[in-house]
Amino acid sequence: MSRIVILGSGAWGTAIALSLHRRGGHELTLWAHSHELARQIVDAGENTLFLPGYHLPTGLVVTGEEAAVGEAEIVVSVIPSEFLRATITRLRPHLHAGQIIVSATKGVEDHSLLRMTEVITACLKDTGLKLPIGAFSGPSFAQEVAQGQPTAITVAFEDAAIAARIQAELSSETLRLYTSTDVIGVEMGGALKNVIAIAAGVADGVGLKHNSIAALITRGIAEITRLAVACGGRRETLAGLSGVGDLVLTCTGSLSRNRTVGQELGRGRMLGEILAGLDGKVAEGVMTTRAALGLARRQGIEMPITEQMELILNEGKNPREAIRDLMLRPGKEEL
Repeated sequence: MSRIVILGSGAWGTAIALSLHRRGGHELTLWAHSHELARQIVDAGENTLFLPGYHLPTGLVVTGEEAAVGEAEIVVSVIPSEFLRATITRLRPHLHAGQIIVSATKGVEDHSLLRMTEVITACLKDTGLKLPIGAFSGPSFAQEVAQGQPTAITVAFEDAAIAARIQAELSSETLRLYTSTDVIGVEMGGALKNVIAIAAGVADGVGLKHNSIAALITRGIAEITRLAVACGGRRETLAGLSGVGDLVLTCTGSLSRNRTVGQELGRGRMLGEILAGLDGKVAEGVMTTRAALGLARRQGIEMPITEQMELILNEGKNPREAIRDLMLRPGKEEL
């Protein structure tokens, strides 16, 4: 039995907690960023704000107490990328040697261009703590994981033995984990697919059909792979669950918030209005787009889809003009 704390009581954090409780064999705590939010979840018996309709069992502790983090052997971080640095800085007095941190957040920090495991490492640098920090990513809608739908994902640590331990601790009959030592590839695939999902939503929103979406997904994985490899990831990782698998799900599934944002942009709505309508939920691709483009420029990598998404999101470019500009780019070889 392990003591596991899930940081972040959004839909994905709650779904992971439910999956682990269903598996059994662990002491589980779901940590919320405030005592008030924790009380709301406990009083309602479910996460009415982010994952309504899924009863939280009595064996699952929900708390806003920071000290609860210090009791964990395994810390699963599901904090949105824009709040991760502040949250880890807040909680780091309670982290200690012997713990393992698993990042399940799919994003890139906007101003620093750091992956989530890098942000956590940076936050712990001054403490002298050198904890194993890995990534957990793949095609996984929170609602389906909460329902117990069979799901397969990848967990990556530089140390294969630690990846194997997390695989054993988190796997169940409904959640299958594959291991990897390519932390960079797994994180980059999980973060960048959100950008392409916004693009797929835009295409759907303006009325494009299957040919267009298939082409976008295919060129999207090429774009993601170029940048991931340039950053040190492995090409084969992007052909797996945390690359192609997650990309296909997020570009085609109706539960994808990033795809939904793109659809509404394609229909002519303004970004601020769309994000306000998410009621506090996060579409990570909105912030990741700018960060991805920053990384691409740093690495000298061409990312035409990402460039057009940046222009739509932050410059107000007409989506139909963006699609036209993609189609009229100079011809080139596919590979």
